[in-house]
Amino acid sequence: MAEEEASVSNGTLWTTVLIVPAVIVLTAGFFYVYNAVLSLMTKTSLRNKVVVITDALSGLGTECAKIFHKDGARLILCGQSWEKLESLSQKLSEDCDPTLTFPTKLVMVDFGDMDSLPEVIVEVMECYGCLDILIINSSMKIKAPVQDTSLELDHAVMDMNYFGPTTLAKGVLPSMISRRGGHILLINSIQGKLALPFRTTYAASKHAVQAFFDCLRAEVQEYGISVSTISHTFISGPPGTKEDATAKSASSPSQYLGITINEMVGEIVKILSSKKKEVVLARTLSKAAIYARALLPNLVFSVTAAGVQGKAP
Repeated sequence: MAEEEASVSNGTLWTTVLIVPAVIVLTAGFFYVYNAVLSLMTKTSLRNKVVVITDALSGLGTECAKIFHKDGARLILCGQSWEKLESLSQKLSEDCDPTLTFPTKLVMVDFGDMDSLPEVIVEVMECYGCLDILIINSSMKIKAPVQDTSLELDHAVMDMNYFGPTTLAKGVLPSMISRRGGHILLINSIQGKLALPFRTTYAASKHAVQAFFDCLRAEVQEYGISVSTISHTFISGPPGTKEDATAKSASSPSQYLGITINEMVGEIVKILSSKKKEVVLARTLSKAAIYARALLPNLVFSVTAAGVQGKAP
């Protein structure tokens, strides 16, 4: 009897030894195939597509430009410095086979200058005569007590974070509607869903632009136009970039709640393939705070107020 039990035990052990590695191999193989298919779909979905990237000179904008350019997109890069845009365009050309890529088009865009936007929209549309993907990646951050924020600064933040993006989206929308297709992707902020102290104007602008694109999504669905938003926590980027400055300004331990540029770019690529409508890209604690704000608002208000007393920046 003991020998039979030992035999059964040994058989079970050997079965486990064989099955576990097999499961691991199969799982790894599945994810490898999935990522390979996703990568192929992304390249296919971007090739020959006309893609506009605002604030292409930021760390995130530059990384997106590199990937899209290699995948054969027809890029229109936007920024506030013509010299830096030319430098980026030259670098993209040097890093890729010119027979497999398109020369980049450059357009000066400053959402802080609302009067220039009608001309900007015309210039963007004249580049290729149409537009497939618009990635809105511009943002102006401010952190200060509400009583120290001037109305002029309030207006500047709203122009950069709300009126600029919405004006550009409205400007390219008629072309997308006439072609019955297109994709508008807003790179927003988690503060479009969860307001934090000392960021009144910034959070207000992000809430406003989030609401605009949520409404727009429903209105243009019948025309085959996709509208996506990414609500992300702060991004840590390469030294010298805006993302790097934002990460350094975050106080410990909150700095560990950030995400990397590679994570952001990866999510953007997935969204352009899947046409997912909304993504919250943040660590678990930040996501939990959003749910708590919806389910237990009074508790969140009390904790937030208690945590900032006497800590004005």
